[in-house]
Amino acid sequence: MKKQDLPQDESNLKSANMTEVLYVTDENDNYTTANSIGWEAKKAALEESMELIHERIEEARQDVANNLVSPIVYFMELNKMDLGVLSSYVGMWQWRVKRHAKPKVFRTLNESVLEKYADAFGISVDELKNFDGK
Repeated sequence: MKKQDLPQDESNLKSANMTEVLYVTDENDNYTTANSIGWEAKKAALEESMELIHERIEEARQDVANNLVSPIVYFMELNKMDLGVLSSYVGMWQWRVKRHAKPKVFRTLNESVLEKYADAFGISVDELKNFDGK
């Protein structure tokens, strides 16, 4: 793609004050880089993925409210983490984090374990313990 043909369509990148670096050709057909704030196809893909993320967060919130999962699941989704990422942040095996996602087990966790989760999510232990999904 020629540098002058690089799309500059409005996208989520612009609202976040970000640009994407792309390879383009200059007037001498040499490869170089240029910044783009997005193009229509990328905008559609980003919007769709953000919708899916918001759906997963809402589903996790409802599951916490219905006492199906612990608040760990909600904050994991809210922070766009998966089990592997969260387990590495808190320094625990994945099976252990998965076990803590059960409401009955979550209620028995001690302060030091809850503090690890709260630190990973950037919230207080009280926020974590008292989140009821409502």
